[in-house]
Amino acid sequence: MAALTKTDFNFPNQKSVYHGKVRDVYNINDEQLIMIVSDRISAFDVILPEGIPYKGEILNKIACKFLDATADICPNWKMATPDPMVTAGVACEALPVEMIVRGYLCGSSWRAYKNGARSICGVPIPDGMKENQKFEKPIITPTTKAEQGMHDEDISKEEILKQGLVSVEDYELVEKYTMALFERGSQIAAERGLILVDTKYEFGKKNGKIYLIDEIHTPDSSRYFYAAEYKERFAKGEQQKQLSKEFVREWLMENGFQGKEGQQVPEMTSQVVQSISDRYIELYENITGETFVKSDTSHLLGRIQKNVTEYLNHGL
Repeated sequence: MAALTKTDFNFPNQKSVYHGKVRDVYNINDEQLIMIVSDRISAFDVILPEGIPYKGEILNKIACKFLDATADICPNWKMATPDPMVTAGVACEALPVEMIVRGYLCGSSWRAYKNGARSICGVPIPDGMKENQKFEKPIITPTTKAEQGMHDEDISKEEILKQGLVSVEDYELVEKYTMALFERGSQIAAERGLILVDTKYEFGKKNGKIYLIDEIHTPDSSRYFYAAEYKERFAKGEQQKQLSKEFVREWLMENGFQGKEGQQVPEMTSQVVQSISDRYIELYENITGETFVKSDTSHLLGRIQKNVTEYLNHGL
């Protein structure tokens, strides 16, 4: 099984390339972006040393499915999927904030709450809540969009507007889109026997119009619980069974790694890599309700080069 961890293409009319933690984004004449979802995996803002076979394809397919399923709510950047690991779309200027929406108190918000915080990103949280408890209504806890290698920072709506990171008009529209997208994602999850716990959305602008960009509702950007077990586990104070990348973070923490200075990433044996790949396939099948069919990964770079070049030449 091959894993795609590095790309260095030169596509027709290519102006630049940006290598993110997981995605490599090629700018085609400032009009289109070719986003290649690699098999790299990151946790605690660190790219782990081994790629995970099929991970990029899985994330790309889930994101495309949900972009299509929410296109009536707000415009999104997707134009085509020339390859299982590639989305082509509108080149937008990204807004410098990420919209994180939470339906339940868990993850980093629970860790902050447990340590005494009663306000997250300016949103008040009542006393007496328990881990994984549902909020009365979903809350938005934005973060700044950090430069490469830097940590995203929590920020309040008030601070975003005060700093002029996003205009009042744009923020209110993005806030409206965020809540509507989360509601739709929650409905789709419920049909699959899942709870969409929290997720993040990114937005960009092109010619004054706001678009939903990047991935949505994938296990890398979202957390899911199994609905059938939620109430019983919550009542007993047990950990929820999750569909998310959290299992990778937990494995790292069990092996003494949280991305802190001086810590070493534990050895990722072929068995560990295989188990993570298998979990991603399980995530795909649970989230989409479809069987994952593995594509031929024997010539990944050549396949992507051919498919994207044909797509771009056809569109010229």
